[in-house]
Amino acid sequence: MARALQAITAKPFLHVALDSFLAMVSPALFGRPEGLVFEPVEEEGRPCLAVRTGPIVARALAGMRHAVAAMAGQGNDLIVDEVMIGEAKDQAYRALLPGCEVRFVGLFAPLEVLEARERARGDREIGLARWQYRRVHEGVTYDLTIDTSHTTPEDCARAIRDAFAL
Repeated sequence: MARALQAITAKPFLHVALDSFLAMVSPALFGRPEGLVFEPVEEEGRPCLAVRTGPIVARALAGMRHAVAAMAGQGNDLIVDEVMIGEAKDQAYRALLPGCEVRFVGLFAPLEVLEARERARGDREIGLARWQYRRVHEGVTYDLTIDTSHTTPEDCARAIRDAFAL
């Protein structure tokens, strides 16, 4: 969706992706408490994967938010692809970007759709969508929400562009 939005906006936008920052972390830290652990748990009788972020990955992700602020401070327009779990991230971005026009867009879909996408992608741990489903978006104030279950990335990009006159 970020690429689709980049293709249709009047101004050039840079895409800042959470996955790019996680890719900076040494693979040796995945599965370790100081890094990032995907812990098998059960919710509502179904298996899922809880995310446990240790201090090294927490610092890297805090650095992401500061990098976003630095990029914006240099006049860059950004599309930030972030998993918003908890209002602390929402508040951190708002505090770091006081002079910037910030718009939060929440992308939603039913759990069944998210799990099907998770299986189809092949690059995600199965069960992560289920764990994130009840946690992501909690406490976050959005300027626009989009149900992605029946829309293409291009349709979603047009909705974002039109809503904010991009």
